[in-house]
Amino acid sequence: MTRKDTPPSAPAFAPPPVLEHAGDLLSRYDVLFCDVWGVLHNGHRAFTAACDALRRFRAKGGTVILVSNAPTPKDNVARMLDACDVPRDVWDDLVASGDIALHHIEEKGYSRVFCVGPRDRDATTFKRVLGKAAKLNKADAILCTGLNDDVTETADDYRPMLEEALALRLPLVCANPDLVVGSSGFGSLTVNSNGRIDGDDLTIASLQSSTGTMTITGPLAVVDMDRTTFVGSSGGGTLDIFNGGSLTTGLNATVGSLVDGDGFVQ
Repeated sequence: MTRKDTPPSAPAFAPPPVLEHAGDLLSRYDVLFCDVWGVLHNGHRAFTAACDALRRFRAKGGTVILVSNAPTPKDNVARMLDACDVPRDVWDDLVASGDIALHHIEEKGYSRVFCVGPRDRDATTFKRVLGKAAKLNKADAILCTGLNDDVTETADDYRPMLEEALALRLPLVCANPDLVVGSSGFGSLTVNSNGRIDGDDLTIASLQSSTGTMTITGPLAVVDMDRTTFVGSSGGGTLDIFNGGSLTTGLNATVGSLVDGDGFVQ
């Protein structure tokens, strides 16, 4: 496992303080990046106290940027916020994963894209893809916004398609970029020879009682994270790197990051 840039040694872990009010903390900053789901609304209605806090921050000259990992462009996220009665005067702008994925496709020049995801829910994203939809064997890349049917399907339903894509060496652009192996249960992921994953953050075993195992093995088996890697965030995480495999992380890599986390790397 390599580090792109080694930061100064961090002090021993101490649990962060629990804040009853955010005003004193926010007064130190000019810009606030704020999550959306579960912070500003519950999927149905806005959290009034959170919206009021953002409004007060803006009234004192602060700028509020909302950040969403929804696999859709930001104007679609704005409409979702409107539907939950989140007032427009509590935020200045927002960033959505869907826009980032579309920008990446444009930047890479992928002109033929094979799309995976629910067509009705993510129609806005698919309509804005630069280039045209293509069959898998004619595509330059895959754009994935989720499972076609996340109620009945599992990863095994996609194994034949993914094996064909691997043989074709097709890059996969994921519009929801969180890579979590073992979220609330058990998860495992293996990257074999010539396999590659590029992303922002990797978490193995993210929640309490979760278990995750990731294996990177064989020549040119590469996992490259731009920001962070957590092995055993709050659960039990194992990372195995063998036979010429490699993992690179941009900011930091933490093993057993939280009090209840238990991580192992070999």
